[in-house]
Amino acid sequence: MKSKTVGRSTSDVEVLNISKKGFLLFLKGKEYFLSFDNFPWFKDAKIASILNVKLLQDHHLYWPDLDVDLELESIRSPQKHPLIYKRNS
Repeated sequence: MKSKTVGRSTSDVEVLNISKKGFLLFLKGKEYFLSFDNFPWFKDAKIASILNVKLLQDHHLYWPDLDVDLELESIRSPQKHPLIYKRNS
């Protein structure tokens, strides 16, 4: 027996699953996997903090508990937006 989806999602953005490698984000009808290697800010975060995500604009996501802002393009193509750490000396 298969379950049918009734209606449509009431959320513009939703975290569907969290694993030890990263988490699955559902956004605008598409799924995106955010690996902790590419998005290390989430690796040691509490589950509730990862789940608390807001879509501020059509292309801007915000996790208020973690103070993390991400553009949709950086999620779609993380290789184009490498992490760069600059140490202030």
